[in-house]
Amino acid sequence: MAKHATPLLDQLESGPWPSFVSDLKQEAEVRAKNEKGVEYQIPQDVCDDLLGVMELSFKQGRTHWKHGGIVGVFGYGGGVIGRYCDQPEMFPGVAHFHTMRINQPGGKFYNTKFLRELCDLWDLRGSGLTNMHGSTGDIVLLGTTTPQLEEIFHTITHDMNQDLGGSGSNLRTPADCIGAARCEYACYDTQALCYDLTMEYQDELHRPAFPYKFKFKFDGCPNCCVASIARSDMSFIGTWKDDIRIDEKAVAAYVGGEIPPNAGAHSGRDWGKFNIVKEVIDLCPTKCMRYEGGKLSINTKECTRCMHCINVMPQALRIGNDRGVSILVGAKAPILDGAQMGSLLVPFIKVEEPYDEIKEVIEAIWDWWMEEGKNRERLGELIKRQGFQKLLEATGIKPMPQHVKEPRSNPYIFWKEEEVDGGWQRDINEFRKHHQR
Repeated sequence: MAKHATPLLDQLESGPWPSFVSDLKQEAEVRAKNEKGVEYQIPQDVCDDLLGVMELSFKQGRTHWKHGGIVGVFGYGGGVIGRYCDQPEMFPGVAHFHTMRINQPGGKFYNTKFLRELCDLWDLRGSGLTNMHGSTGDIVLLGTTTPQLEEIFHTITHDMNQDLGGSGSNLRTPADCIGAARCEYACYDTQALCYDLTMEYQDELHRPAFPYKFKFKFDGCPNCCVASIARSDMSFIGTWKDDIRIDEKAVAAYVGGEIPPNAGAHSGRDWGKFNIVKEVIDLCPTKCMRYEGGKLSINTKECTRCMHCINVMPQALRIGNDRGVSILVGAKAPILDGAQMGSLLVPFIKVEEPYDEIKEVIEAIWDWWMEEGKNRERLGELIKRQGFQKLLEATGIKPMPQHVKEPRSNPYIFWKEEEVDGGWQRDINEFRKHHQR
């Protein structure tokens, strides 16, 4: 029987969708019965008391969680989010309720052995509640006590060959899409690059020294399955430079109705006969496609590789062979200065081990951001405050047309003295001398 009445939380179970409240109640019941005879290392009523805290917060309209100071594991400054309840007498089961972030495997590939070990560990030393996965990508283990942190850390690192993720003002756990392992659209090996940078920047991941959080995300193609363009300070989006490959026979098969568009994914609705002009040509954002005389053509110079045509006709169109990534910077959620999407910094760069060119860009950005960034200022906010030109100067990247978002509105141009060539400088000096006389 539940310890706490939860009439307000119960309303969240009344809708048509699955409710986390039902999951919490189920876990509370499992722990109360403890039919497996698990020797729980934290209070057995942790889930009951969690429901009670949430009900009280709903009732009073304020949180009952407090920040009780820094808590973590020896040698690491991140990976553990300390959380304490401000009503420990009323809810002793959640007096401590720390969250641990565990670095997810590349592409989020798991085997059942690992998942069983993880669940057994969290049943024993935590609340049994998990979040698979958080926005950053980590395996999120919700709710444990301070004495259990080192025990969990030892098991995770020594027995399960895994590591803690990032939290605080540091590099957050890099996250990637499934990539070339299962996806024909992948333009580079997302898992290889993600793993290499994760290992390269261990110090930045585990020991916070940045102005604020910094996120890498790796999308294998412009479909952006991990939404890197919207959710990461530095996103790596797979792309290509040459022509989209066209199979004219397959194009004719789509037009003739022999192959269903969108890989047959129509949500059970009959959209009628496929119309290549209406559904592909007219929806091209740059109007770079033509379908004339039963033949499809693409003006590669105008193509922005939005993937729409490939997604609609995957058997007829294929990504190009000259592949690499575009690097975008500055995306973030709306915390201090509103949401921002990533801005293009490097239009195209090859992805080749040991990835030195990519690391040079990363480290130049970090040097500038750590020197100029204010406390709790994301990279995108620094770019907005000082201007994209400052970022180009810091990274040594030359301005190019792809950097232009819109025509400038300021009619004045200000030159730096070192940017003016000798002829201009002589003219200026002569002008000054003339007027001084």
